[in-house]
Amino acid sequence: MEFLPKEMLEGLQKARKADLRRKNRLRVEANGESYKILRFQDDGFTVDSDDAPNLRGLVDIFDGGRHLYQCLIVASERENGEMRFDFKRNTMASDKAPLDFYRDPEAPIALLGSK
Repeated sequence: MEFLPKEMLEGLQKARKADLRRKNRLRVEANGESYKILRFQDDGFTVDSDDAPNLRGLVDIFDGGRHLYQCLIVASERENGEMRFDFKRNTMASDKAPLDFYRDPEAPIALLGSK
């Protein structure tokens, strides 16, 4: 795309980012701020480089209002107006506390006492 004028390349890049934002519901939250995720992969994600240039450390990833992951991230590279962050740790979020014992799936839910 070296033959296109700089203004046209910037316009195409803005349109591509807007399309990615519209299609993706994922967002990352850190320090009380929320940023739209443009691309999400197993080893990391990208955000608009203008939005979150200094994002790092412990963050939470949401799909709409649902908490998906708690992650430890590090900035990796900036390319085509996107900043890539790699996972150092990626833990699935759970709405229940983990059990410290085995629960038999066939066990009764509740026991009724006799009088």
